[in-house]
Amino acid sequence: MLRVIAAVAALLVALCLATGALAHASLVAAEPADGSVVAEAPKTVQLQFNESVTPAVVNLIDAAGKTRAVTVRAVDQSVVIVLPDDLPRGTQVVSYRVVSQDGHPVGGSLVFSIGVVTSSAAKSNGGAFAILIWLARIGVYVGLFAGVGGAFFAAWIGQGSGGARVITGALAVGVASAVASLGLQGLDLLDRPLGGLATSAPWSSALGTSLGPSLLIAIASMVIAWFAWRSPAGTTARVLTVLAMAGVGLSLATSGHTATASPRSLTAPAMFVHGVAIAFWVGALAPLVVLARQSTGAVVPVLQRFARLAVPVVGLLVLSGLGLAIIQLERVGALIETRYGVILLVKLKLVAVLLGLAALNRYRLTPAVAADPQKTRPLIGSILIECVVVVGILAVVATWRFTPPPRVLSAAAQAPLAIHIHTESAMAQVSISPGKVGSDDFVLQLLTGDFAALSAKEATLTLSLPERGIEPFERQATRGRDGSWHVRGVPLPLAGRWHMRIDALVTDFEKVTLEGDFDVR
Repeated sequence: MLRVIAAVAALLVALCLATGALAHASLVAAEPADGSVVAEAPKTVQLQFNESVTPAVVNLIDAAGKTRAVTVRAVDQSVVIVLPDDLPRGTQVVSYRVVSQDGHPVGGSLVFSIGVVTSSAAKSNGGAFAILIWLARIGVYVGLFAGVGGAFFAAWIGQGSGGARVITGALAVGVASAVASLGLQGLDLLDRPLGGLATSAPWSSALGTSLGPSLLIAIASMVIAWFAWRSPAGTTARVLTVLAMAGVGLSLATSGHTATASPRSLTAPAMFVHGVAIAFWVGALAPLVVLARQSTGAVVPVLQRFARLAVPVVGLLVLSGLGLAIIQLERVGALIETRYGVILLVKLKLVAVLLGLAALNRYRLTPAVAADPQKTRPLIGSILIECVVVVGILAVVATWRFTPPPRVLSAAAQAPLAIHIHTESAMAQVSISPGKVGSDDFVLQLLTGDFAALSAKEATLTLSLPERGIEPFERQATRGRDGSWHVRGVPLPLAGRWHMRIDALVTDFEKVTLEGDFDVR
């Protein structure tokens, strides 16, 4: 048994470490490209993501090993980094941290070289930091499900008896873990060491993400559950536990993967129901064990009340979980082709074991205890196994904190190209959809050097593919209602690195020309 537990623990740690580099928004393209060597220092670095992100921290370490100041702006789904003019020849490292729409930090580094490749490196928090985040997340789940769910069980079903130490202990662990998760989120966002918890920056940064409100709701839910537990059994305790259970659902529905999954009108309620159902089930386990160990007739009516309610609740749990899994996976093959899918398969196997034990308890062991209240040992053993399986499920689910769902990866693969061209006097943000060989649509957003809209009388797009002998050809752009210039149905017959020139006629005597390259997939 010890060997099995150790093996499961090792697997969970490996999953946590293996997924630590992933996040919930994906980098689609970069200009200059990662690992590229350019002849001259670029004026900007552009990072294109599959969704809108908020820049948090961007550091540039130049070829001399010095950290340089940069200017950072978010433009649509891209982050534009304006570089210093005096970068030395050699390898430069751009280390970035941005916040995705689901509130999780997205971190990475882009390496490019000016003229020649030299040695350079960037630092970041390692695997031990990811394990702390993982453990804190498990602790939050324990507080929400075993703590809040246990208080609800005591107020509505168990009539205040059994599981006091487990319930209050779970609530204490949950609150402490939620506070720790908030601080760790901020450190991960700013890419700072643990010592940074003594400053206000990580805390304020974490509160600015969707995870901040989610954890605050979780803490409030657990505090309310504690007051409910301390209140005399009756109406007050029941009302408070209902509020606390609603907090469990809201906490889970306001952050994480469901925060950006569409349609929100379906995913948010499904996650709410899923969370409440888990708390109802998990919260009952410890009190039931305590009551069953007392070997008195008091456990029989409690078991019967719980069994009657458990069947529809488990049905809602399974249906909501199935719906969320379908939305996140999008296709069956993702179960074995993605880390998210593999983790889901592990979870599903453990859930199947849990459902089997629940069915055994409901239809065989509970009737046996009802017939003879002294025969509780098999039921106690089954519930204790349920507790072990639940811990395993929570540990597996916590690894999703580091792993993007397949729907995010699919969206990243389908995201249009975004190109940023920057000069001292003007710039252009260009979206190319779908950014593949075939017929593509171009959207040109023309801006001044300070990111204000550039007023132009007309705009022309010129494209060429020198490496394949395709000479320049022009397309006239049309201004849209959104203020951008559109060129639709442009043929891009071959993959490769295309050259783009935009000529914007500002006045009859002034023309702005912007040039850049992009890779067609």
